[in-house]
Amino acid sequence: MPHYLTTPKAFVLAYGLRHNRTDAEKQLWAVLRQHGLNGFHFRQQHAIGKYIVDFCASREKLIIELDGRQHAEQAAYDAERTAFLKSKGYRVIRFWNDEVLDNLDAVVSKILKALHPE
Repeated sequence: MPHYLTTPKAFVLAYGLRHNRTDAEKQLWAVLRQHGLNGFHFRQQHAIGKYIVDFCASREKLIIELDGRQHAEQAAYDAERTAFLKSKGYRVIRFWNDEVLDNLDAVVSKILKALHPE
C-alpha cells in the first residue's frame, strides 16, 4: 500500500532503481529478501514521501542505506533526507558499499542488532 505522501514519480523511479542495482545492493538483497534475515520482511528501493530508500523493514521502522562515493559530496541532501525519514518514525542505518562487499557478515550482524535493540 503506497504511503499517501509518496509521489507517482517516486514510484516510477523506485521501479527503475530495483532493476539497476549496485553490486553491494545485490549482495545485501540476497540476504534480506523473502524473510531471509530471521523472518524480517524487507522491501528494496522503497518509496517514502519523495525519497527512495535502499531497503526498508516497514514494521520495524528500519531503513538501511548503502552509500557509494557520491554520498561524500551530498552530505546536506542526505542529512535532510534522514531528518525527514526520522520525522516519520524510521531509524536509518548506513553502510558504505565497500563494507557490504568486503565484510557482509559484519553488516548483517549490525542490521540484526538494529532489529533487536536492547
